[in-house]
Amino acid sequence: MNRETSTDRICLTLPTNRACSPAIAEIGEEAAYAARTFPVEVDLLILDSSDVATRSEHARVVAELPVTPNVTVHHLDEARQRDFLRHAIRHSGLAEQERMLELMLPADLSYGACTNRAFLIASALDCRSVHRRDSDCTYQVFDGEKVFPIHHELASLGKPASEASAAVSETVLEPAHAHRPVSMVGSSFIGEPSVDIAEIERLDAGVYHDVVSLWGPVDWSDEEKRQLVDESFKGAGTEPFTGDHATLTLVDPMRVDMSNIGFHHEVYERVPLPPATDTIGSDYFLIHLVHDAALPGVLHNRHIENFYTPYRRTDAGFRAYQMRFVKFLLSMLYLNFVYDRMGSAGAALVDDHEHVRGDTISGFLGESTGLDRTDNVWRLDRVSTSYRKLGGRYAEFAELMDARREQLLDEAQSDMEDFALLIDAWPALVRAARDTGLRTAVGLGSADG
Repeated sequence: MNRETSTDRICLTLPTNRACSPAIAEIGEEAAYAARTFPVEVDLLILDSSDVATRSEHARVVAELPVTPNVTVHHLDEARQRDFLRHAIRHSGLAEQERMLELMLPADLSYGACTNRAFLIASALDCRSVHRRDSDCTYQVFDGEKVFPIHHELASLGKPASEASAAVSETVLEPAHAHRPVSMVGSSFIGEPSVDIAEIERLDAGVYHDVVSLWGPVDWSDEEKRQLVDESFKGAGTEPFTGDHATLTLVDPMRVDMSNIGFHHEVYERVPLPPATDTIGSDYFLIHLVHDAALPGVLHNRHIENFYTPYRRTDAGFRAYQMRFVKFLLSMLYLNFVYDRMGSAGAALVDDHEHVRGDTISGFLGESTGLDRTDNVWRLDRVSTSYRKLGGRYAEFAELMDARREQLLDEAQSDMEDFALLIDAWPALVRAARDTGLRTAVGLGSADG
C-alpha cells in the first residue's frame, strides 16, 4: 500500500528471546485498539528468538488472538528472520554479505540488531512507522482500561508539528521547527529501574554513585555527575497514570525509554541502531539523533510498567547482565564523543529535505574509533575496585571481567566500526527490503509463525 493513501500501515513490534505469553496477548490488545481508533492497518510483528518449546507456546497464544479487522500478525522465529535478511542482503548487491547478515542477526544478544530487523521488515511491509514494546513490560490500567501508548504515537507521528500541536496538551517548540514532521513519540516507564543495579544502591550508595557516573563524560564536574546519577535508569518513578498529558517539543533523551517509543520511517529508514552485542543501551541512539537534529517529538505520560524476569535473579543472569552493563559503560567513550559532535552539528544533521544524514553520522563514528582508550581503562579499573568492595558475587564478577579486559576494550571500539559500516550499507538494505517484501522473502501469510 502506498504511504500516501488515507489508511496507513504501521508496525507494532515486540522483540523477545524469553517466554512472554502475557506480553503477546497484551500487545495484541494494543494492536486492536490502534486499528479501532485510528485509520491504520496494523502489522503486529513478533520477532521470536526464544527456544523451540517457548516459541511453540507463543505460537499458541498468537493463534488465539482475536481476529481483528486491519490487524495482521507476523510471528517470526530466527530461521524466518534469517531467510528474509538473506533475501534482502542478496538483493541489495552489497559486498561482505555474510558480514551484513552477522550484523543484522548476530549469534549473541543485541538490543540494536533486533530492532534493526523490525525496521527492515517494516520497510518490507511498507509501514510508515515502527512502535516498539518489550517483553518485560506491561501496560498500566486506568478506570478499568489499559493505557496504550500507541494512542499518542498515532495522534501525532509523521504530522507537521504545526498540525500535531492540536493533539497535545502543550507545545514547547521554536516556531522555526513548526514545519518539520513529528519524528518520534515516546514516554518512559514506572516500576523497577530499567537497569538491574538497584541492589548496588541498597548495598552501598557511594559505590552506586561511582559506578553509574561512569557512563557520563569523564571530564564532567562532580555536580554534573551527581545529577546524571540521580536521573539515570529510574524512568518516571512510581506514580501511576491519572490522566493524559503530552508535550510537543524536542524530546530530552533522558525522558523516554525504548520499550515505549514510536519512530517515523524517515528516521529509521536512514539511520539504523548500533548492532553491538551484549550491550545495554545500544538501542537508544536514534533518540539522541532526533533530539540533536532538532526534529520535533511528542513526550507523553502513558508510561509502561517495567518488571524483572526471573532469569535476572539467577547467577547466570546476574553475570550476563553485569557484563552488558560494563560494555555499555565502555561504549560511552565513543558515543559521548559522537553525541557531542551531533549536538554541535545541529542543522547539519539534516539535508535540504529535512532528512537525517547517515553519512554525517558514520563520519563521526569513524572519528571516534581513533580515541585513546585511557578513559576506558580507567572505567574498568573503577568498576573492578567498586565491585570488589561490594564482595560476594560482585567480587566474583570483577574477576571474570578483569580476565576479559583487553577483549572488552577491543570490542567497544570494533562495535563502533561495525555501526559505521552498517550505516553506510543501510540505504541499500532498506531499498532491497522494500523491493523484495516480507512474504516474497519468507513465504508468510497472516499469523504464520
